[in-house]
Parts: sequence; structure tokens; C-alpha cells
Amino acid sequence: MTDTGAPAERTLVLLKPDAVARGTMGRVLTRFEDALLKVVGSKMVWMDADLTRKHYFDLEERFGAGVYNATATFMQSGPVLALVLEGIDAVKTVRKLVGSTYPNEAAPGTIRGDYAHQNKAYATANGIAVANLVHASGNIDEAKQEVALWFTDEELFEYSTVAEKFVL
Repeated sequence: MTDTGAPAERTLVLLKPDAVARGTMGRVLTRFEDALLKVVGSKMVWMDADLTRKHYFDLEERFGAGVYNATATFMQSGPVLALVLEGIDAVKTVRKLVGSTYPNEAAPGTIRGDYAHQNKAYATANGIAVANLVHASGNIDEAKQEVALWFTDEELFEYSTVAEKFVL
């Protein structure tokens, strides 16, 4: 329960194909666990065209076909590690840990600031997606929709951690 009496939030995190291929999954996951976020669901998935379209349903409308196609190609280039993380203000906490969408703008100490460096101009000029290691739900409503897209109720777990004794 949070100080408002609401239960802990859940959010979706995807460790993208670049994080998997570079072997940074463990270090990235450690950042989340160190911030007292609990993994309540995880699985490795190779995204197909259908899942990509459902996950990025509004990307083409917002940014154009070129951005969608580059993102889809990138996200289907290798497996992703899908995670559901739970904790107090999970969505905001994950977004803070991940850093700015564009790694060259991400602060040192954030996941993208420490492990990525690509910028939007380079990606656009080369017709590729920005390799930024992690997808993180942008808000609570998006998190609920994304968790439901990626995980069934049977794939999500309830359990207690030692740390919860001190924060809940």
C-alpha cells in the first residue's frame, strides 16, 4: 500500500534486443531491484509482426510510417525480456531509472545514460530505431494496457520480499 492507501503499481518493462544482445540484462534488472521494484512477471519473447503492431499501435500515427517501420524491424531483430515490475509509484520510478528516450540526452546514472549513447539525429539519418535498451510504460493507464497485452493473470505472481517489511 502507498501512503494514499492504494496498492503498489505494476508497470511493463521490455529489455530490447540491444540489451539482450549486449548482455546487459542482469545489470539493468539489478537497477530495478535495487530501487525496491519487485519482478512479478518475466518471459523472453521474440516479437512477431502482430505483437509489434499491438504494442506500438499508435506509433505510426504519432511519428509516421518510417519511425514505425524502423522500430518494428529493430524490435523483431532479436528476443526481448518482458518484465512486470511492482512497487510504490512503479511507473514514475522506472521512468526515472531509465532516463530520457534519447540516450544522448539521458543523465549519467540512468540506464540509458550509462549504457547507451545513440541520438535521434543519427537514427533518423540512418533509417534505424534509436537503440535505447529499454521500453518503459509512460503512464499508469499505458502500464495497465501493456501488462494485459504481454501477460496473462496466470503469468503474474503475488509474493512478499524482505524489503517490503521496510517500505509498505
